[in-house]
Amino acid sequence: MRSPIFQPHLSPNTSSGRRRPASLPLRLLAVLVFSCGAVPATAQTDRVFPLTGSPTVGKITDISPQAVIVESSGGKQTLTVDKIRSIRFDGEPSTLTKGREFALDGQYEQALEELSRIDFSAIRRDAIKADAMFFLARSEAGMALIGRGNLGEATRKLSGFATANRQSIHFFGAAKLLGDLAIASGNFDQALRFYAALSQSPAPDLKIEAEYLMANAKLRQGNAEEAEAGFAKVIAADVQSTAAARLQTLAKAGQAVTFARQGKGQQGLEQVNSLITQLDPGDSEMAAQIYNAQGASFEAIDDAVGAVLAYLHTHLMFSGQAAAHAEALSRLVELWPQVGNPQRANEARQELQQRYPGWKK
Repeated sequence: MRSPIFQPHLSPNTSSGRRRPASLPLRLLAVLVFSCGAVPATAQTDRVFPLTGSPTVGKITDISPQAVIVESSGGKQTLTVDKIRSIRFDGEPSTLTKGREFALDGQYEQALEELSRIDFSAIRRDAIKADAMFFLARSEAGMALIGRGNLGEATRKLSGFATANRQSIHFFGAAKLLGDLAIASGNFDQALRFYAALSQSPAPDLKIEAEYLMANAKLRQGNAEEAEAGFAKVIAADVQSTAAARLQTLAKAGQAVTFARQGKGQQGLEQVNSLITQLDPGDSEMAAQIYNAQGASFEAIDDAVGAVLAYLHTHLMFSGQAAAHAEALSRLVELWPQVGNPQRANEARQELQQRYPGWKK
């Protein structure tokens, strides 16, 4: 039964006695007219930052789970949620600006330091308040997902945000995070329902992401065969954006893990090695997922040395990706003794406990 939370509602001068040249006042007038026409009458200046390219500047006149409408001197523009990275609102507190950027970069501890200082009672614009509430809840969820926060409390706050802000641009983002929290809590059926909410969006990229997330949930649930089929749907999808193409690469890494879980480690290894040859080292999230998939594939063919080397890539080069790093450390705890180095296993265990004390696979 679909959670009721996720039912978005689809709304001539003189000076010193001397006459100035007649052309000068006309030039000044032209500048003033041009300047006034470039800014909305309200002087409200919001900035909508896309995933790539320059921000759209103007007055946000409407916000919904699907899109925002921005009005400027050039007219109205509709920007869909799947193309938006963030919004900087006119008049927002600096703590929100800083905290939002930390959260978007996955630096949730620093984000919470900034966002927890926001005086919500001083915020008069509902859109700013909703944005701050979301990124605060998102940061607490991010900490909980790596074992450094309470899963139940993070879920409660995020659910509260979604219930109170059904028209927020972050509505589908909240659905995804609630799915992630459900997986971390072992409630896979609930996670699938939250992820399915993303498919309600008319944005093609969110529909593809929903398919990817549901396949990943089935993999975590232990249903490798259904997960493989889900990843295959993503890989076969007709994509029209860089973000969707990136999801296809992530799906290939996930599919490699499903091969490994079904005893087809060599097939998984061949697929993930192909991904490594095309890897963008600047995409640390992607790289960490791919090297962890390589580690799983090596494990499936009983190559402990190869698996250690793969997980070490994530540990040493992409430790900023908390979930993937915790996964790599947990596997190294098991693998180091197999290659005759129990001391390194103890070091990996200590780091796992210190950095991600409540982490659960």
